[in-house]
Amino acid sequence: MTENRPKTLLAMGRQVARRLITSQVRDRLLRLADVDPDLVADDFADPAVAGALAAAEVLYTSWECPPITGDVLARAPRLRAIVHAAGSVKHHVTEACWRRGLLVSSAAAANAEPVAEYTLASILFANKRVLDIAGLYREHRTGLDLEGRFPGFGNYRRTVGVVGASRIGRRVIELLRPFELDVLVADPYLTEDLGVPHVELEELFERCDVVSLHAPALPETRHLVDAARLARMRDGATLINTARGALVDHDALTAELVSGRLHAVIDVTEPEVLPAGSPLYDLPNVLLTPHIAGSLGGELARLADLALDELSRYAEGRPLRYGVTEETLAISA
Repeated sequence: MTENRPKTLLAMGRQVARRLITSQVRDRLLRLADVDPDLVADDFADPAVAGALAAAEVLYTSWECPPITGDVLARAPRLRAIVHAAGSVKHHVTEACWRRGLLVSSAAAANAEPVAEYTLASILFANKRVLDIAGLYREHRTGLDLEGRFPGFGNYRRTVGVVGASRIGRRVIELLRPFELDVLVADPYLTEDLGVPHVELEELFERCDVVSLHAPALPETRHLVDAARLARMRDGATLINTARGALVDHDALTAELVSGRLHAVIDVTEPEVLPAGSPLYDLPNVLLTPHIAGSLGGELARLADLALDELSRYAEGRPLRYGVTEETLAISA
């Protein structure tokens, strides 16, 4: 058992807590922290959490954590750290937290893994034209002239573009290394060598058979993929978006997809969920999924475990491994 068991309060949606705090997570949490695992703050104004908030040294947060504002901090005078068992902390870590000098950690590294896996599968299926062929096979139920319909299809020496050298983008690049694919990356903040050519965004869109988006949603990245950049893509190329819907001009993308010129794998949209009348639901050249690339089901345990690792490091007085700063948060998801 950790010698120093910091007083800790769970702060997240109640349904999130039911899925995240499994019996194994609960047992380890009790070993690491002085915590009531049945008390979940989904509203910091709730009188039921007032005492735990006032005593808390650590908030163990996840999705649907309420914003940690200056008013909340005034009622949490002992708070020193926020350990987040999910990805982005932008929804609840406010300017007041940085002014207080709180330590902040995120499990974004753990959440990157399933997104990268989903992306890898999408890239390999896209180049192999798996969805197109499966649809044709289902429709015709006979042999197909695949070379005639899809000349040159397959993954050998195809070119894949990664937009954004984020944690997920870097992991996608790593997962692609065993395959005989040509990989490019575009990111204005990238200064190190990732072992693949670093090119300008326009060149990437022109050269790639598959373009996969892994950039953060910032004011300057809104509609990063606009009509002009979509027009640069090769006929039959595939756009994959597992990042944020706001990165893409969906009207422009929809026009390209309705024409049949491009393919797309879309896990995030703007708005989310798309209107029921959107043609993207029915187009055969579109794989549309409801934001499932990130951690779900059994994958939540990976988030909880990483956050518990961080809680352990804090309790032992060691630096957080996955710390977030105000500066890094400004250019991340």
